[in-house]
Amino acid sequence: MFGEKIPSAERINIEEFRDKVLGCWTGKNIGGTLGTPLEGRREMSDLTFYQQEQGGNPAPNDDLDLQLVWLLAVEQRGAYRLTERALGEYWMRYISGPWNEYGTAKANIVNGLYPPLSGFCNNEKWKYSNGAWIRSEVWACLFPAAPDEVVRFAWLDACVDHCGEGIYAEIFTAVLESAAFVERDVRKLIDIALARIPADCRVARSVKLAMECYDSGIDWRTARNRIVEESADLGWFQAPANLGFVVLGLLYGEGDFGRSICIAVNCGDDTDCTGATVGAILGILMGRKNLPQKWTEPIGNTIRTVAVQNYQLYVPATLEELTDRVIHAKLQVERENPTLPHLSADETRISETYRERFVEAGEAVERVLARSSRALGFDLPWGVLTIDYGTSPVTAPGETQKLTLTLTDCPHDNRLACFDWQLPEGWTMNPGASFALQSRQRMSSSITVEITPGEFRDSVVYLPVSLRLSDRRSPLWLTVPFQLRGAIGMEELVYSEWYKDDEDRLFARRAEKLF
Repeated sequence: MFGEKIPSAERINIEEFRDKVLGCWTGKNIGGTLGTPLEGRREMSDLTFYQQEQGGNPAPNDDLDLQLVWLLAVEQRGAYRLTERALGEYWMRYISGPWNEYGTAKANIVNGLYPPLSGFCNNEKWKYSNGAWIRSEVWACLFPAAPDEVVRFAWLDACVDHCGEGIYAEIFTAVLESAAFVERDVRKLIDIALARIPADCRVARSVKLAMECYDSGIDWRTARNRIVEESADLGWFQAPANLGFVVLGLLYGEGDFGRSICIAVNCGDDTDCTGATVGAILGILMGRKNLPQKWTEPIGNTIRTVAVQNYQLYVPATLEELTDRVIHAKLQVERENPTLPHLSADETRISETYRERFVEAGEAVERVLARSSRALGFDLPWGVLTIDYGTSPVTAPGETQKLTLTLTDCPHDNRLACFDWQLPEGWTMNPGASFALQSRQRMSSSITVEITPGEFRDSVVYLPVSLRLSDRRSPLWLTVPFQLRGAIGMEELVYSEWYKDDEDRLFARRAEKLF
């Protein structure tokens, strides 16, 4: 049939896959449990095993339970129907954690600053932090051995509450974990992930520094201090340094599960996140059956949540139940995209030709990296409209900026998309508030205009826009948000009644996780 996707010849044995997925979640629980008591320490530690009595249960950890929300989204909507705005709605419905970037994203969405604006605006302190890359495993499990494809979903996920380095961080971990289902060499995995983020970004700098330190033969503690110095200007709880610690654990651990997660955790900072991610990666590489009983037995196979609303989220009771759901979702994704490596009862087969694609990123990755965190998208009955703020929707009276409007996926050739902006008194647009954009069926079309805000009637102003095709009488109405700079302080909004300073916030977050 014309346009039908050709099924992939690459396959992954389903039982092998099951063991690796279960290993992933088990390692996630182990590393998170190990690191939770030390979270936030700025000094190094000498941990060699769990500090707390577990009684057969892991410590609750948002690193895992946030991913249950994305799994539900895939189950209900399908992976390829997901958009960043759709994930934002799942975020609003199911994620209850109020701290840091999580709360900032929710407050932005409340004000109409939908993803990816929710990760870009009012988020200066946390936009490059750790909340996104810690939840990448679900995408790797749904797109195993597909490092280019998983980039798209890592971006959709991360942009909800991060931008820039915070997004690159999740792309890095998602790609590494995806490739780990069929590639066992840790150094190759790091190179595969580095190939899909900007070479000069801060995440790449920290990862490369960790590799250089390991290659030069210096001890991991000295390497850790060099990574801290490299990222000192960003502060603590930021992705570049913590991903550097993850790579230190993977390299200096040299395949030993316990040593690897302990090195990552002993580096300090966001220790539950670094330990959990190293544990998940090694869980994929080793499989559940090869994880040391010493580490698995104390925490069992249950799931304990801390940052999500359990009602109607259908939280699985055990890691085995979670693994079964992931496998069903993976099969669903294969039906959506048959070109992906597929699960099979036969022996795993990934050809050398296919593996060669891992070395360099494809065009699809370049398109994802080119996406803007300053853009707001609207799904229309006859296309997709994207409005890219030249600077930011957070602005002030008299500050002129350019808006680029782009229409894509329109099935109607050679129509005019006619815009009519209803501007408040004192607001101006150049060349004017009414203009048209020609639609093209197989191409995008764009126009750039300038807007200068006048006075704000409220902290957020929603500009009504009438939009219609030239051969249609009925208009569509959209609202485009602008926020008055300084009118909303997200940090104060989330924390003013609870915490006095960073240390109080840290202890409160830890208490919320533990209790």
